[in-house]
Amino acid sequence: MLDQPAQAEEAPTLDDLLERYATLRDTMQGLELERDELAAQIKAALASGARAETDLYRADLKTSRRVEYPLDRFRDVFGDAAALEAATIDRKKAEALAKSGDLDAERLRELAVMKETQSLVLIPKTR
Repeated sequence: MLDQPAQAEEAPTLDDLLERYATLRDTMQGLELERDELAAQIKAALASGARAETDLYRADLKTSRRVEYPLDRFRDVFGDAAALEAATIDRKKAEALAKSGDLDAERLRELAVMKETQSLVLIPKTR
């Protein structure tokens, strides 16, 4: 008996593609939610002094800092126009205005608030 040539598979329909896309999206969203919940629990434990590791990874907290200027205080010191201009752009714009002399640099530094965020970092044990 001779082998029959394999029939070409039919290309998935647009409805098939949509079904697969929706399944993947829903799965990913569920996994991301679970990941975020686990990360929050692990970060809380690490922040309290606990240690966590597996055969492959060691967990650590990485702290990031960024400077922010509270809008209400910024507006009180520099006025509505400066607050609107700096707030609609970003911290770099406020600092650029101070550097150019449009804002009092010392007063801007006094307004600065350091914000810290902590990220969960997995450090590979093997390289």
